[in-house]
Amino acid sequence: MNTTLLVFAAGLAAGAMNAAAGGGSFVSVPALIYAGIPSVSANMSSTIALYPGSLTSAWAYRGRFQTIHEVPLKALFPATLAGGFGGALLLLLTPSSAFDRMIPWLLLLGSIAFAFGPKLGSKLRNFYRPKATFLLLTQFLLGIYGGYFGGAVGIMMMAVWSVLGLRDIKAMNATKVVLVAAANTVAVFCFAAFGSVAWSKTLVMMLAAAAGGYLGARIALRLRSSHIRIGISVVNFLITAMFFYHELFKRL
Repeated sequence: MNTTLLVFAAGLAAGAMNAAAGGGSFVSVPALIYAGIPSVSANMSSTIALYPGSLTSAWAYRGRFQTIHEVPLKALFPATLAGGFGGALLLLLTPSSAFDRMIPWLLLLGSIAFAFGPKLGSKLRNFYRPKATFLLLTQFLLGIYGGYFGGAVGIMMMAVWSVLGLRDIKAMNATKVVLVAAANTVAVFCFAAFGSVAWSKTLVMMLAAAAGGYLGARIALRLRSSHIRIGISVVNFLITAMFFYHELFKRL
């Protein structure tokens, strides 16, 4: 298969996945590696290529952004951006081996929280009512996670919001794509300025991901929220299983 066509198709699929559920990098990074790009460069190139897709998804979701426990998006955005900056610095200054071992367990926790979030949230709110400060701190930590690791950060965000009581998946997706973009902003600029980016393949994937992000959001808006939750939950557990498999394979 022509590598340019493969990269374009992967970008289209990854952009749509990120708009509807998340996990697009699990398509984009392997495709870039298959196209002959070293893994570190492929990861940087994927981050840059998928970034415009989050912006086109946000445009498609416009009008559906919502506050989270009365905290508006304009407050959540800088908290996530600051966290993303901290995560990027952390990645530059510290080894990631210890954090890598935590990732599968974090994703498993996030997958369970998202799948059963509404039920868990209703029980937790009998004992504790989250305040704005708690939510902003949580979003800052999610930003660190996104800037440091990035993979499935959208899943983690929606898992936390589900436990906090959000039920409208379409509104969650709308807010998620904007805040994931915030978490990745610093990394994108750092990689573009100082990283080893395969620009020819990145630009092809970028165009495809932008189209996929918009189309994926439009399709998600036509689906029932209950169906979207089931679909996202399936994707979440599949991604989590992939991480556990990868961690097990490294130990063998």
